[in-house]
Amino acid sequence: MALLLRAVGNVMPCVMCLTGKEGLTHLPSLGPSANPAQGKAHLKQCDLLKLSRKQKRLCQREPGLAETLRDAIRLSIMECQYQFRYERWNCSLDGRTSLLKRGFKETAFLYAVSSAALTHSLARACSAGRMERCTCDDSPDLENRKAWQWGVCGDNLKYSTKFLKNFLGQKKIGKDLRAKVDIHNTNVGIKAVKNGLKTTCKCHGVSGSCAVRTCWKQLSPFHETGKILKLRFDDAVKIFSATNDAVGHSELVSTQRRSHSPKSPATPRSTDLVYVEDSPSFCRPSKYSLGTAGRTCSREASCDSLCCGRGYNTQSRMVTFSCHCQVQWCCYVECQQCMQEEVIYSCKQ
Repeated sequence: MALLLRAVGNVMPCVMCLTGKEGLTHLPSLGPSANPAQGKAHLKQCDLLKLSRKQKRLCQREPGLAETLRDAIRLSIMECQYQFRYERWNCSLDGRTSLLKRGFKETAFLYAVSSAALTHSLARACSAGRMERCTCDDSPDLENRKAWQWGVCGDNLKYSTKFLKNFLGQKKIGKDLRAKVDIHNTNVGIKAVKNGLKTTCKCHGVSGSCAVRTCWKQLSPFHETGKILKLRFDDAVKIFSATNDAVGHSELVSTQRRSHSPKSPATPRSTDLVYVEDSPSFCRPSKYSLGTAGRTCSREASCDSLCCGRGYNTQSRMVTFSCHCQVQWCCYVECQQCMQEEVIYSCKQ
């Protein structure tokens, strides 16, 4: 399985951006870590991942990291495909390698959702006790021992973000525009997870009174992070590089102008996804995707756009479902089998 794509030219490698050559069956389900009796099995897991030398050392030093990286891969690909299920580009693994070499909006989203998934997975792994070098969040008013006792171990986002920066090893990138863009979008993903951190409290006392209250930090469900990043994708900013004479180095500048100063180009916000070149249509098969032929669509909502003006086929089929269900004494539900016609629309070739 490829976890890390090697750098192409000065392009920053994308952590967890799958290339389409990996078998998803190798991805484990989310859950408790492997049995410690398996000894050094995690060393073999690290060897299966395409990591840099430094990243492999970090992986081997932390027994829970390899599984957490795999969880993050699975989380990022599932969320990406969910958010783009109605789009021409549906986050398919086909064409991923070629896509990552370009500076499209879709590439920007891949970098952001990948870093967000790793940040999220690391923080959750710490609080679940799957990592040896971290535990619950270190909030000033919360002792880890008490947190475990009450069952309110907070997600350790502080350790997660610190570890991720070390793991990615972001270095000085000079004037290279694409490297700046990739790092910017990676940080957008991390920031989206940070913004979803909330404080949750639990009351302890007689009859549910709040005489004693324990609070801890908790991440939002990753689906909420995915929705935020999809909104960022829809409003992504096209940029170019310009030299700032005041500070003496190049910076990202938007092709859009500021409304209050038309002559002055705008600097993208730290929460904006940015890209450098316009995306292809993704309508026809190419090295970036399989096209949209045969994709199912909604006649009212998405067929016109998804099928790229080629029209769509209509197919009817009968489906069986449970109906008229009743609870029977004592302990089971009895249902009838009903049939109804279902109409399916799919894009023409």
